[in-house]
Amino acid sequence: MLGGLFVWHGIDKFDTGISMVEGAFRGWDVPAPGLTAPLTAVVEIAAGTALVLGIGTRIAAMLLSVVSIGALIYVKQDLGIISSTPMPGAELDLALLAGNIALIVHGPDPISLDHQLGIEPRESSELREAADAA
Repeated sequence: MLGGLFVWHGIDKFDTGISMVEGAFRGWDVPAPGLTAPLTAVVEIAAGTALVLGIGTRIAAMLLSVVSIGALIYVKQDLGIISSTPMPGAELDLALLAGNIALIVHGPDPISLDHQLGIEPRESSELREAADAA
C-alpha cells in the first residue's frame, strides 16, 4: 500500500507535466526545481515499486523518507497538520514518513523478495525476530 501511494504520486507528476511540477517547486522555493521535480517523480516511482515488490526495502524507504521530509519542509510547513486550503495539510506526508521509518527500523517482511533472496542481512533479521518475540 505504502509503495503504491508513492508510485501513484510519481506517475501523477509526469501526467500533470514535469514543467508544471517544476513551476510549483519553484514557487515553494525547492532548490534546483529543474532537477528536483523529475528526480522526485522518478524516486517515487522506482522506490515505490521496490517497496511493492519488497526488494531493497530499507534503501527504498530511506529515499522515500527524503521525499516526504522535503514535502514537509518546502510544501507543508505553513499549512499545519490538517488543512483544506490551498491544499491538504501535512497529515498524509507524516503518515507516509512514519510508514517509511517503520520499514527502515523493522526491515522487510519474511514474504518480501529481500527476505526470500537473502538480501536482508541475517543479523538484522535475527534481531528483528528476537525483538518481535519479546
